[in-house]
Amino acid sequence: MGFWSSVILPLLLCLLVFVGFFSKSDHAANQPGIMLWMEFSAVLLLIMGSLILPMLIVFIAYSVNSVEHKADTWKTLFSLPISKFSIYAAKYLYAFFLVFLCLSLFVLFTLAFGNLLSVLKPALKFTEYNAAGALTQVYFKLFLSALGILSIQFLLSLLFRDFLKPMGIGFVCAVTGAILAGNNWTYAYLFPYSHPMVAVSTIKDGLKNNMQKGSAAPINVDIFTKEIWVSLSIAVIIFIAGYFIVLKKSVK
Repeated sequence: MGFWSSVILPLLLCLLVFVGFFSKSDHAANQPGIMLWMEFSAVLLLIMGSLILPMLIVFIAYSVNSVEHKADTWKTLFSLPISKFSIYAAKYLYAFFLVFLCLSLFVLFTLAFGNLLSVLKPALKFTEYNAAGALTQVYFKLFLSALGILSIQFLLSLLFRDFLKPMGIGFVCAVTGAILAGNNWTYAYLFPYSHPMVAVSTIKDGLKNNMQKGSAAPINVDIFTKEIWVSLSIAVIIFIAGYFIVLKKSVK
């Protein structure tokens, strides 16, 4: 379920934005290519940065561990001649991969649908600007902003057998994070569930500054802003702490 959600979500959202642009292409006709890419990708970034990405991580983190919970096979798994850290790290890396896959597909599908629009609607000059580099930077920053949430939700999915507890905690925290970031609270960058939305805000500010230099200027995203460093720090700390918590719990 986690794998297919990582594939279907970017495909579905990009397809919906594609249909919207296709049906209302007149308003964007003859705009510069860089403006078209910014307008096309901004919708997706706003959707992912608010609640969709945190809730997707909640679902992915639980799906990675749900099989062992449902079959009650944790003790069997930890009794195998494999180090407990290897099991813990492998599961985490798979969840890590699913989030990375999802955001990578957003880049690919955004580029594919944008170029398809320029073929179907020649007035939409997407091909005037190569957005691959800028989109890669943007979604890489969004990926880094999500790692703190991933570590927290992964640990919660290990500690709780049922879906409701990690889902409930994740949902409340995601809504709280969206409110804090949406109201531009000064210290929102310290709350991990605000990081995706804060990252999107810093990306928007960077793009505005870039556009003031002219539409032909190359887009460079400041990736390692303060919320990214906090996200990475939380991800590492929770990952290490989670291993020792699970190690102690698993031998009972």
